[in-house]
Amino acid sequence: MSLHDDAALVLKGYEGQDELRQAYLDHLAAHPDGMWKACHAGHVTASALVVDPEHGRVLLTLHRKLRMWLQMGGHCEPGDATLAAAALREATEESGIPGLTLLPGGPVRLDRHPIPAPCHWHFDVQYTALAPRGAAHAISDESLDLRWFAYDEVREVADDSVVRLLEGTRARL
Repeated sequence: MSLHDDAALVLKGYEGQDELRQAYLDHLAAHPDGMWKACHAGHVTASALVVDPEHGRVLLTLHRKLRMWLQMGGHCEPGDATLAAAALREATEESGIPGLTLLPGGPVRLDRHPIPAPCHWHFDVQYTALAPRGAAHAISDESLDLRWFAYDEVREVADDSVVRLLEGTRARL
């Protein structure tokens, strides 16, 4: 099964955000290359909010280009067998934390946001990654900083997309 096929299956099974979910499916149907950065009409990305439920906190990255506190995530790569694998790979690479596991139940949310040309849209499939006990993070080249924030601090530093992802995550925990 291709990553494109996996994404279509994941999205068909995803419950919630029905209008947005349909926009993702329509995009994939219209663009066979819709999973890849080279698709200028937009492309699917995978992200994961790294959480430490034991301590009630999340790890956010200060994105190097956007200069915003965000969850870990990015573009799918040819070696990614599934969207979940892409989200977990991105979270592990950007956090430096080995042993992350995805919260069961598939994606937590979907978020579509405009990006600068030549591409137009990121169709982000958002997961949650659970940090193992005693996790130590390490800053990657894609980040200016990494920092743990208490759940109630996220609204003060991050945009609404991250806040909604945290709310969805907390509802599942």
